[in-house]
Order: sequence, then C-alpha cells, then structure tokens
Amino acid sequence: MAAPARDHDLVVFGATGFVGRLLAAYLAEHAPAGLRIGLAGRSRARLLEVRAGLPAAAREWSVLEADSGDPASLTALAESTRVLATTVGPYARYGLPVVEACAAAGTHYADLTGEVLFVRDAIDRVDAVARSTGARIVHACGYDSIPSDLSAFLLAERARADGAGGLCDVQLVATLSGGFSGGTIDSMRAQLEALQADPSLRRVAGHPFALSPDRDAEPRTRQPRDAGPPARTADGRWTAPFVMAPFNTRIVRRSNALQGWAYGRGFSYGEVMGVGRGPVGAVTAAGVTAGLAGTLAAMAFGPTRAVLDRVLPAPGTGPSESVREKGWFRMTVDATAEDGRRYRAVASGTGDPGYAATAVMLGESGLALVLDGDRLPDRAGSLTPATAMGDVLVERLRAAGHTYEVTPA
Repeated sequence: MAAPARDHDLVVFGATGFVGRLLAAYLAEHAPAGLRIGLAGRSRARLLEVRAGLPAAAREWSVLEADSGDPASLTALAESTRVLATTVGPYARYGLPVVEACAAAGTHYADLTGEVLFVRDAIDRVDAVARSTGARIVHACGYDSIPSDLSAFLLAERARADGAGGLCDVQLVATLSGGFSGGTIDSMRAQLEALQADPSLRRVAGHPFALSPDRDAEPRTRQPRDAGPPARTADGRWTAPFVMAPFNTRIVRRSNALQGWAYGRGFSYGEVMGVGRGPVGAVTAAGVTAGLAGTLAAMAFGPTRAVLDRVLPAPGTGPSESVREKGWFRMTVDATAEDGRRYRAVASGTGDPGYAATAVMLGESGLALVLDGDRLPDRAGSLTPATAMGDVLVERLRAAGHTYEVTPA
C-alpha cells in the first residue's frame, strides 16, 4: 500500500523559540523553491509573527498549532510532514512524545538535544517502532554533536581507504567563541534535576557506552574520562574539560557500534577544550576546570541554583546578533590507526557554534532527510548524524561554508 500523501516536506517545531527562529530564517534563505515548509508551535499568533519576519517567499509557509503536552496534536503534526525538525527542549521534559509520534508515523526526525538520558529513553522507546515504519530518528543535529560525529566518521573512512585498519586513540580538542542561551542552561538544569530525583540514573549517564545498541557487545577498550585535571597535548596546548564531552563521546561511540564497530574494536575516543599555550594557557585551563566544576555544583544545590537562575539567561533568550556573527568553532581531532599511521581531522565554521552554526547544521540535516533520501545510508531507527546521513551531510555542510577535512598527521 502506498504511503499516505503528506501536506508538508519539512516542519520546524518550536519555530517561535530562540533557535527555532534562527532555523526558520536559515531555511527561508537556503531551502529550494517549492519545498513545502511549515512552522509549528503552541501559539498561532506568535507563529504568524515569526513568518511575517521572514523573506517574502517564506510568507506562504503553513503555520501549525501543536503542543508537546497534547498527543493528538503531535500525531497530526507528525502525519502532516515527511520530516520534522524540533528545537523544543529541554528534550527530557518535552521531547519523548514528539519522538514517539514521528516514529509511529514513519516521519523522519531531527533534534538538537545534548541530553544523554533523553536519547537513551528515546532509543529504548522508539528504535524498534521507527525501524518498522522506516523513520530515521536523528538526534544531536547541532554543535552537539555533528562536528564530533562527522570528524570521527571521516577519520575512520580515510584510514580504511588507506588500508591503515581501524582507529585506536582519538582525541578531539575544541576551541570556540560564542554565547549561551537560556535553552542550553535549562537543558543542563533538567538533566541535573533528573539525576537528583533518581540517583540510579548516574550509572546510565556516566557509562562510556550509555547510548550503545548493545552494551554487552562493546569492546573492553578503556575510554578517556569525561573530565579531569588540566593537561597538555603532545604539541603543547593546555586543555580543560569540555562541557559537551559527556554527550558527544556517547554519540560517537554509538555511531561506531551502529556500523558494526567500523571505526575499530579498539576505538578509544575523548574530547577536551583547548585554552592556549604557555603560562597563560596553564592558568586559563585551571580556571576553566574550577569554574565548570563550581557551576555544576552550584546548579545541583537548591540555594545556589536559585542565585544562578537570577543571573543566567532565561529560557527563550540567547546571545545577541553581534555575538552570533562574531562566533566561530574549530575542532581538531587527532587519531592513530591500527598500523600506527596518524591522521588529523579539522571541523570548523563561523558564527556562534551553539546558535548561528547550529542553525546551519540542523537546517542542512533537515534538507538532507527531505531531499537526499535515495543517497542516504539504508538505515532506519534511532540514529546519529553520521549513521543517518554520513557523507551526504558532509557535502551539504561544506557547501554551506563549514570545513570538514582529513589529512595525514
């Protein structure tokens, strides 16, 4: 039986939020003419306001009312479109009904989550359903975790093509400039609250293979710690813990497992943040390490969290346009292959990584799912950017101005 016709090719759910507006603006400039795009959210009036601020060609886009707390509206939303890109977070609070509706409807899905517990729940609830309906459920389609995921994918691809075998020791060093939004802070807060409410979840979130499709089948390869004291790389750069490492590393390891451990059974992957060289770099690394630990501790303790809530960005707010325009990111990933050869991947782009650059990443992910289905890997279920879109997404992001390259080191 033929699949029922859909009214839309791509719908942005959460279009009135901070990142949702950026995504809508990106699609208005870069989606091909004739693509049937809709804007979805709880308030029709606010959706109309967003649409009115877009270029003329986008002012004919549909607006759709939907609420993550209303299952019937989510079912109707999912059944109306081929692809749903959602920015509605924290995903642990609002995301599972959206994922479930898309999986049941056979609708491809992309989000911006950086929440390990949410992704683990989504895998457990919808992976089998999505595989049966053919839906690609793709998490982490922003700065969390596309640069990490695609870099590891490209490194393994290059080593395999060279006959160098699988990858062994792989370390990403992140450098960036940008700001924080209230949505990011709210997601961190939501995960900390979940861990406090159920301490047993710490074993889930803290496990290096938390998102593996089969944890028992994972190789016993020692994985780097998510956070540790300041350290230096082989070329003298000082590093500190990278706040996104506890999520990105799980996504990359899931990509390896979903491809039959194609990156190597001895694949060891870690991430840190680069902060500079010499004495200044050492002091900065110590400050970043202490600051990150202090912030997380303060957010986990009621009285200090209340103080932070008064000074941190509120949900729905984010960095100014000038901050977004001046931002940038660069991920340098060094890898050793099984035969000893070394490779380096670089992923970089301009624009605030969490917002301007993320709008590009999620926008191109949505367009890939809509337009490039016949070129995408033949997979369905709960996927990662690398396993769902692979080289196709790399091509799209390069064309959008981001850098993804691998060279011998």
